[in-house]
Amino acid sequence: MNVIKSYNRRKEKYTGLVARLTKQYNYTAALRLFVFLFSAVLIIYFHKIKLYFMEASIILIFLILYGVLINIQNKIRYHKKLCLNIIGINKDSIERAQGNWTDFKDNGEEFKDELHQYSYDLDIFGKGSLFQYINSTVTYTGKQTLRKTLTKADYTPKEIYERQKAVIELSKKTGWRQRFQSEGKINFQDMKNPEELIKWAKETISPDSAKSQLNLIRYTPLLTIFMAVLYFPLHLIPVYILSVFAIFQVFLVYYKKTKRVKYLELINLYKKDILTYSNLLSNIEKAEFHCSYLKDLQSKLYDSKGCSSTNQINALVKLSRLISDRNNLIYIVLNILTLWDYQYMFALDKWKKVSGPNINVWLNVIGEIESLCSISILQHDNAHWTMPKFEEDRLFIYGKNMGHPLITKNRVCNDLKIGDSEKIILVTGSNMSGKSTLLRTVGVNLVLAYAGSPVCAESFSCSKMDIFTCMRTSDNIEENISSFYAELLKIKKIIKAVNENKKVLFLLDEIFKGTNSYDRHIGAKMLLNKLSKKDAIGFVSTHDLELGDLQNENNQIKNYHFEEYYRNNKIFFDYKLRKGVSTTTNALYLMKLAGIDTL
Repeated sequence: MNVIKSYNRRKEKYTGLVARLTKQYNYTAALRLFVFLFSAVLIIYFHKIKLYFMEASIILIFLILYGVLINIQNKIRYHKKLCLNIIGINKDSIERAQGNWTDFKDNGEEFKDELHQYSYDLDIFGKGSLFQYINSTVTYTGKQTLRKTLTKADYTPKEIYERQKAVIELSKKTGWRQRFQSEGKINFQDMKNPEELIKWAKETISPDSAKSQLNLIRYTPLLTIFMAVLYFPLHLIPVYILSVFAIFQVFLVYYKKTKRVKYLELINLYKKDILTYSNLLSNIEKAEFHCSYLKDLQSKLYDSKGCSSTNQINALVKLSRLISDRNNLIYIVLNILTLWDYQYMFALDKWKKVSGPNINVWLNVIGEIESLCSISILQHDNAHWTMPKFEEDRLFIYGKNMGHPLITKNRVCNDLKIGDSEKIILVTGSNMSGKSTLLRTVGVNLVLAYAGSPVCAESFSCSKMDIFTCMRTSDNIEENISSFYAELLKIKKIIKAVNENKKVLFLLDEIFKGTNSYDRHIGAKMLLNKLSKKDAIGFVSTHDLELGDLQNENNQIKNYHFEEYYRNNKIFFDYKLRKGVSTTTNALYLMKLAGIDTL
């Protein structure tokens, strides 16, 4: 509850700040109106008494003062947006801490992949998923980085320990994290896939930027202006010479115009994104990080000459703002006079030569920081969770009071140990007793452990393994695949991995459930005996109580079970894991509750 109080205090603080900023904004708006009206009166007055110098001075002062007030209002508006975003972030944080997070809009549904070796079965993406629970990313790259972290975490134990330090440090920087996220949310609805921007930045310079063409474009407007001066005031040249230069400039404006427009419009398209990247990079550069992992990320934002990413990308921000003004009438006229389209193209090419190769690095740093910030939420909100330890000379998992991270209400924890003499744990129990949840508890905690996150346990240690699951299978009519064959395809991946001498953790729920009981029993025995001889450990849930006999045939297979109990003709579960084979079933009882006559 202390976490909730902390979020509430932050929400109230920024709610008060929004109220103050609103007053400042309204005051500035009133001041703008006063300045306008007062200046108008003075201008009219001095014009009537023919003090034109004073009239011009008032106009100049008005323009400067009015511009300053507009700038102040824009800053107030921006800070108000930041504060409103932070209020929203704290509201979401309170909902998360209270267990009401399954309605968060961004749940990573687009990342669901039934063919992935574990993410679909472990609810990593989609409604009620791990991604939905922790995601605080706002950029496209941030989401992709978090996705990869949760599905392809190939960090070494040493790297994981460094990431753990980064997560712990970020968890203590609540204000910084929320400001960082808020900056990104300013243009959240418009953030785009930066693939085209990165591709543009890596491309060689435009063919129109050859040195001879550059000189032609640079000096032609000057020559045209010079000819205009020679003709209009001085009448030193005939009109056709001026006309030739003017026509030539008009020709240049329309020569390959479509290509130039496309080149410039790409930057205009990413204008808001570039500004957001600039703000996010500025936040990272200004942060005082202490752990080496975060410092290394921070150092990637400076080039070999020590120039910061913010300075470099701000130059692109300025160009993008200028380019966005291309469609107004004044620009069209000035473009003919000065060939601004070309000038901007040359400026962009110059920027690309110096900074273009760096933009992908900057975005990757932003994405990595966003991903770590998402994970650090778990550390901040769950002080009783633990950072896992790793041992590479063993194949094992040990968890004390380990629970499912996504069960945030009424969570039941169990001690669990597998490895060494117990390579396969066979879990039996009646329907709804907790078998599948146990498998997901192991899998999700391992996914978090390999990402550098704390896990839902009092203590936790393990080795690095490839996770494989076979829990959810269904018929695929389009591919002409039955659920049983889909299960076989998943198990085939496990067999392939262990045959390649990979260290494997497998989680099999209701093994071979798509076939008859005899084939299921024989097939399960063959598979488990094979896996017990490989560099693999795993959990297998089943309703087939006869599989419990495997413990007597193979000392590396151990039986555990869940139980139910009855009170006042109602069924209850305590979800506590016990040794041995289940001695109870509840299928007939559940049928009776459903109104099916079992007599």
